[in-house]
Amino acid sequence: MELEQIRALLAAFDESEAVSLKLRCGEMDIQLKKAAACAPAVSAAPVAPVAPAPVMPAAPAAAPAVPEAVSAPAERAGETINAPLVGTFYAASAPGEAPFVQAGSQVKQGDTVCLLEAMKMISEVPAPFDCVIEEVLAKDGELAAFDSPLFRVRRL
Repeated sequence: MELEQIRALLAAFDESEAVSLKLRCGEMDIQLKKAAACAPAVSAAPVAPVAPAPVMPAAPAAAPAVPEAVSAPAERAGETINAPLVGTFYAASAPGEAPFVQAGSQVKQGDTVCLLEAMKMISEVPAPFDCVIEEVLAKDGELAAFDSPLFRVRRL
């Protein structure tokens, strides 16, 4: 990856609503994460005074540094595998290929369950634990929002 591509990636990430991005390009791994509360941007033009934003309390030391890829949504029972970044959801490695998983598939931790494409970069989404895919919630070729449920799963 060239320096200009990295700069373009940083600029696009900074302008996006995404809060984290994990990217693997060959032997290079890139992880970007935005702070939970950002300071207001400095502007050259005069602006009216604004009340300061409330300061968020620091997270407890035991909290993970990266958001969990698994949650239990209120409207459905069970756990889900969620999108680790904003991107287009692909169930298979190429058009016409068999999907990585489907309802009833049993996967081991680390197995690829789908691909997400963001800014022409493809990221594999691994299973966070051994599980059975109960339901595929995302549609092939559609945009998946950050932390949106992709699969409903049952732990093994």
